[in-house]
Amino acid sequence: MNGAAILVVEILGAKMLAPYLGTSHFVWTAQITVTLLSLAFGYYWGGRLVDRGQDLGRLYTAVLIAAIYLCLTIPTAGRIAYLCLEMKLATGSILASLFLFFPPLTLLAMTGPFLIRVLTSSVHGVGGQAGRLSAVSTLGSVGGAALIGYVLIPILPNSVIMLITAAVLVLLALVYRVRFRSRLSQAILPLVAGLAGVGIGLGAIRAEGNTDFNQGIELYRRNSNFGMLQVLQLRGTPMLFYANDYLTQNIYLTNTHQSGAMFTYMLHGLAHAYTPKIESALCIGMGVGIVPAQLAKDGARVDVVEINEAVVPLAQRFFDLDTNLFRLHIGDGRQFLNETHDRYDVVVLDAFLGDSCPSHLMTREAFTAIGRVLKPGGTLVMNCFGYFEYGRDYFVASLERTLSASFKSVRIHDSGEGNVFMVASDLPSLVYTPPGDLGHVYPPKLDEVQRAYVRVVSTDPAHGRVLTDDYNPVDYYDAANREHFRKNMALSMRPL
Repeated sequence: MNGAAILVVEILGAKMLAPYLGTSHFVWTAQITVTLLSLAFGYYWGGRLVDRGQDLGRLYTAVLIAAIYLCLTIPTAGRIAYLCLEMKLATGSILASLFLFFPPLTLLAMTGPFLIRVLTSSVHGVGGQAGRLSAVSTLGSVGGAALIGYVLIPILPNSVIMLITAAVLVLLALVYRVRFRSRLSQAILPLVAGLAGVGIGLGAIRAEGNTDFNQGIELYRRNSNFGMLQVLQLRGTPMLFYANDYLTQNIYLTNTHQSGAMFTYMLHGLAHAYTPKIESALCIGMGVGIVPAQLAKDGARVDVVEINEAVVPLAQRFFDLDTNLFRLHIGDGRQFLNETHDRYDVVVLDAFLGDSCPSHLMTREAFTAIGRVLKPGGTLVMNCFGYFEYGRDYFVASLERTLSASFKSVRIHDSGEGNVFMVASDLPSLVYTPPGDLGHVYPPKLDEVQRAYVRVVSTDPAHGRVLTDDYNPVDYYDAANREHFRKNMALSMRPL
């Protein structure tokens, strides 16, 4: 049981911190490091404790304390994460993980050496006992990882999963007290403490029902395998925000049925500006379906690849998504590229998630795969987020170099607000046809769209490198930009 709980807490810990600190390798490295450190300390102190006395009551007291601590992480995770936003991402991630998860994981890790000593009657059998208990614990960890990854996360909020885990551990400790202790009175204090912890966790979950945010009222929230999904409405307006782990992914006007986000107009517009005739299109990343729907309404046959199936019902309910307009494939974009035999006039790559990019879709090999599914003269149009100032341009410079290693021509349109659009083709030179009437553009975004069309820029190749499947260090070298972006977005979504 403890082995399963340890893996659940390890995975769930990273998920709980993701809305504030992101999902970069820094966050996962911190969580894995803290888990392994906890195991080391837990094994050591568990061995020392059992050598002083083989009273199982000590072990179950440790389990009970761990459970209560886990209950306390529910109301404190957000507060701790916001404090850690003031630090460098690597430092903040490790400190948040240490404070929230090191104590309970260390207490749970004491189980192994404690049980080995208690169950071993002679030195002759210690090897077998250690092997059997290690095997059972590892199988429990496998079960915990499978349970949370394939069953619980898609259907329950992170806070509820943590509370369930803590409640099971509380129950385990109380069963021992009642079943194996002669006096029922010895179970009263643990019972009160356990119930108090669970009560605090329940109260925190109910408090999460507070739907007042700086940007508006929360209409929808759901956990998913790829982050927490939210829909918020700006107070007193028909404007809806779609957010993933507190990062705004799109904006929609329910009264006029149009996008309030500049990038949707640019992806659709640049596809037409650089592709004379679009009969077929592939969109990697659906979002709420605005760009693929526009291409389909233009008469193109559209395939859409979306990795997060939980987005589909959300987009249908709030953003007028009509999946009959295109063929929707739930899966990974790279996998689809490797399997498909279809060819397209344009590929729209919009799988960027705020402070993190899907690195396996931003490499020379990935762009070569995209080039393989494009018809001769076809166009790749990509949305990303980056900066061109010296010292902040590693990501965009690397993307341009990588695209240039796979395509004959590359052009960059910069919005000046962070959104960057890259166009690539196997043609010797890209031919740009200026867009016609822009009356369909949401008026407050018109200036930004017009500026992005005419602002064609380039990078200094020496400031980046060709990104490959084998070596793609963007997370590290672009960390400062992503920290800044994530911090601003997380603070803007802080509940009132």
